[in-house]
Amino acid sequence: MTERPTFNILISGVGGQGVVLASYVLSRVALAEGYDVKQSEVHGMAQRGGCVTSHLRFGDRVYSSLITPGTVDVLLSFESVEAMRYVHWLKPGGLLVYNAARVNPSTVSSGACEYPEGIEERIVAAWPNVRAVDASALAAQAGTVKAANVVMLGAMASALPFTPEMLESVIRRSVPPKTLDVNLEAFRLGREVGAVPA
Repeated sequence: MTERPTFNILISGVGGQGVVLASYVLSRVALAEGYDVKQSEVHGMAQRGGCVTSHLRFGDRVYSSLITPGTVDVLLSFESVEAMRYVHWLKPGGLLVYNAARVNPSTVSSGACEYPEGIEERIVAAWPNVRAVDASALAAQAGTVKAANVVMLGAMASALPFTPEMLESVIRRSVPPKTLDVNLEAFRLGREVGAVPA
């Protein structure tokens, strides 16, 4: 039997956006599919407004949880500046899926620095395989802007070696019961966006 290759996902965002839940869902799906899974602790300031990243690797045999720059299969960024910050981590042919809605990190909110101009154009110029998603608007359409992270999971679903049904089943077990319908709708809306070629 041929060994399945290792798949690397880097998730980046701002504290409070649900990076941890997204990483948890993906790792649980990979485990359910029989993969060896390594997931790093969240790096950076996990408090609301701080920059957060999570490394997730799965394959038949994975020895390290940390991803090296230039080897990421999918970069899932919950904020535009965070997408630009990590775009060089993608491997040739890798996919960048990012939330096009602007979320000011703590350094911008505090006035310590300014939000970069023309970030969308800079992302497109930096990487050819890009899928921009207005996850915040789609999440609001589903019922709450807090489900933007689940929209993003839906938007990247077509790039993963998992069925949408498997992802959905783990989402069902991972979110509070009272938010289940909203999160499933958010996932569905994200999948519709993700079905459009990047």
